[in-house]
This record gives sequence, C-alpha cells and structure tokens, in this order.
Amino acid sequence: MATLLPSRRLRLRRQLWHAWCMSTYNAGAHTTHRLAYHLVWIPKYRKRVLRGPLARRLYELLRQCADMNQWTIEELNVQVDHVHLLVQLPPKEAVAHAMQLMKGGTSKVIRQEFPELEEFLWGDSLWADGYFAESVGQVTESRIKAYIQNQ
Repeated sequence: MATLLPSRRLRLRRQLWHAWCMSTYNAGAHTTHRLAYHLVWIPKYRKRVLRGPLARRLYELLRQCADMNQWTIEELNVQVDHVHLLVQLPPKEAVAHAMQLMKGGTSKVIRQEFPELEEFLWGDSLWADGYFAESVGQVTESRIKAYIQNQ
C-alpha cells in the first residue's frame, strides 16, 4: 500500500477537518462558530393560551423570524404556557436583541390575528417580562477547564 506524502496527508487532513467543521459549525468572514442558546419564555400571567391555531401560528412566526435574521432553529417546542427554543445565533447577535425581535414581533402579530386574547391579557404584550437563556455546548465546562490548564 502506498503511503501519502506528508504534504498530501496534511492537505487531506485539512479537507476532512474543514468538511467536519462546516457540517457542525457556521462560518463567517473571519470566524467559525457554533453559538447555541436554550431560550424559554412565558405568556403574561403564565396563561395557558398557546394551543391550537395560535400555537401553529407561533411556530410559523418564530421560523420566519429566524429565516429573516439568518438564525438556525435546532429545536422548537410550544407548550400551552411556555416556549422552549434551541437556536444558533451569529456572534454579532446579542441574545437580548434576538429575544426582543422574537417576543416583540410574535406578540404584535398574534394579538392582531387573535383578538380574543384581550379577554385574558391586558396591556399591549402577549409575553411576560424576561426570559431564561443558557448557552449550550457540546463539551462540558470541566473538560474545557482541563484543556486550558493542560496547554
């Protein structure tokens, strides 16, 4: 069996690494990244209103928002009283800004399309203030610490 020259072997290794990275990570002009966040938020007063046609419309709106902003939704689950979202955002996008766009945009459209919500939700927002956010990685914090310490 013929052995590869070191330069060819290195080139092949780089090509394989590049193919793996591009399937798992996003690339920008000067970055390669995978910034995934688990986000959770609730309707005002934690009312159990996210069901049926309203829940289906919420799915559509969140996917539209992600497409327009070039975000990747990895998982989305609308429960009757809260929303779970696993989303990848680019490095330039703050989580707070992404939440503002998602909550603000969906609130406005849903309140217009489902006027019966006025009976349950007073004011001009569908969503309660605040949200839960957690970064998500493929490696545990302890493994990253060990890697840094052993450099």
